[in-house]
Amino acid sequence: MPTILLIDDEVKMLDLLELYLVPNGFECVKFDSGKKAIHYLTEQNKIDLILLDIMMPEKDGWEICQEIREESNIPIIMLTARNQTTDIVKGLNMGADDYIIKPFSESELVARIKSVLRRTTTDKDEINYKGLIWNRHSHVLEYNHQLIQTTPKEFELIGLLLQHPNRVFTREDLLVLIWGMSAEVEDRTIDSHVRNVRDKLKKAGFPVEEHLQTVWGLGYKWFN
Repeated sequence: MPTILLIDDEVKMLDLLELYLVPNGFECVKFDSGKKAIHYLTEQNKIDLILLDIMMPEKDGWEICQEIREESNIPIIMLTARNQTTDIVKGLNMGADDYIIKPFSESELVARIKSVLRRTTTDKDEINYKGLIWNRHSHVLEYNHQLIQTTPKEFELIGLLLQHPNRVFTREDLLVLIWGMSAEVEDRTIDSHVRNVRDKLKKAGFPVEEHLQTVWGLGYKWFN
């Protein structure tokens, strides 16, 4: 039974999360303070995943995430009521594995947790998706042992999408995460890179149309 560490200053939210998770086969440990939660982790208690609220007094979720990452690679999902790209990117850059925007449904929460647990039970530096292998260290992308040549940005793009299946990334998200906050890059650059990745995967025989999808009016996602 996976154990989830819940960190939120609102007791009602902690109780709601527990209400969602326990019937779905998870054990919950609840803290309304990041300081208490970090102390619990330093005692080497077994935790499989952390649900961490961003907006908290004392220490916010970003500070807590950063402290945890200095000592541990436990998967972290950030909980936020703010649907702002800069906030989301900040959390991901500090080491969060995913984020969920409040309000959310029980099914979304459970699906996100299971997805992150699946990804993090294997080496995150290499992803094998139906024969499509992406390896961060060797900078190799291949399908059924056939090497696929990509530019550095194309490689980062496909890696980001593979690591976050079913997550919709807006063009702004992709510009910030891949090119950086200060880069002067136009939206059509993203479209061009996505088109190139699609063409290369298709040429290698991978069924890219089933997975690399355009979400009209928003951006792109990797459909799992």
